[in-house]
Amino acid sequence: MRVLLLENIHPDAAELLRASGHEVESLPGALEEAELADALADVDLLGIRSGTNVTEKVLDAAPRLQAVGAFCIGTNQIDLDSATGHGVAVFNAPYSNTRSVVEIAIGSIIALARRLMEKNTAMHAGVWDKSAKGSHEIRGRRLGIVGYGNIGSQLSVVAEALGMSVYFYDTEDRLALGNAKRCGSLRELLETVEVVSLHVDGRSGNRDLFGEDEFAVMRPRSLFMNMSRGFVVDTASLRRHIESGHVAGAAIDVFPFEPKRQGDAFESDLRGLPNVILTPHVGGSTEEAQQDIGRFVAGKLRGYADGGSTSMSVNLPPIGAGDLAGSHRLAHMHRNVPGVLATVNALFAEHGVNVDSQSLSTRGEVGYLVTDIGADYTPEMVTRLQQMPETIRLRVLS
Repeated sequence: MRVLLLENIHPDAAELLRASGHEVESLPGALEEAELADALADVDLLGIRSGTNVTEKVLDAAPRLQAVGAFCIGTNQIDLDSATGHGVAVFNAPYSNTRSVVEIAIGSIIALARRLMEKNTAMHAGVWDKSAKGSHEIRGRRLGIVGYGNIGSQLSVVAEALGMSVYFYDTEDRLALGNAKRCGSLRELLETVEVVSLHVDGRSGNRDLFGEDEFAVMRPRSLFMNMSRGFVVDTASLRRHIESGHVAGAAIDVFPFEPKRQGDAFESDLRGLPNVILTPHVGGSTEEAQQDIGRFVAGKLRGYADGGSTSMSVNLPPIGAGDLAGSHRLAHMHRNVPGVLATVNALFAEHGVNVDSQSLSTRGEVGYLVTDIGADYTPEMVTRLQQMPETIRLRVLS
């Protein structure tokens, strides 16, 4: 199979896929929609990070595309409904860079509380300002975490170990870890804590989650951090509250509009502000995390390409298909309606094909059937499977 990896995905991913016999091309940057559509004309597997958008138009132009690997946590840059409709599996790395994001969050809290950015700027300008004014320990401070998923909950544990009191708010019912306290509303959390850190996911409902009203409710001289999604925060409102002194400092790693390629110009309302840490979406970009992500997602792509496994797929029913040994494997993605399994097995019986093993899983409107057969199959049988009105995609692995 032909594989295209974009956005500086770790070399281990390419090595793993090449070791399985696949042809791999790696490019350093993201591609715009038209460029990506052209590039995918003869590509079977695609690897991206957060800067590449896989739209319906892109998927329409990629008839050979079988799977997309998001070498990051989020998948909001992929049209999942369209991918499913085209029979394209989507995988991501929901856990691999959790620790890296937690560490940059903790480092940012300390740097903001100690006003290290301003001290650093003054020193580079030749100013010796040896003063404790405005510099605080984080021990005893109240941290508010908005979004208590994989990252938020681990941040909770590490922050508590450093002596912080942790409060959290999540729209889902989450188990509090350690001594963390759950808040009944976002407003309650903002009125309580001195540091606010956002760790929500990329669903459309979180767009403009944090704006003028939320900043106004925050306690005076609080610190604010966003390590989640750029479109979650109104950056113009944040700038106003920093300039007024209501927000004492901020650390922002994600932005509503981010450059597509290394070295492109970066524009933001937040440039040039004191005690504001701006980082180029590198919360999960440590060498350790990127290596883990590279191996994990590439392994999922390989498992799907070579064996039909959809374990931990974002959009398809999960089947952990094992290695293919001495059999032919038919991976049948179909609309989840009654009678499909019976029709498929009747077709096998009609052609004298005995089933060695079979697994069926469904998710919503989609079903996924993996069947190992010991006998040879005929082209006619495959054609009839493909022509079933319920078929979304049929893959023959042998």
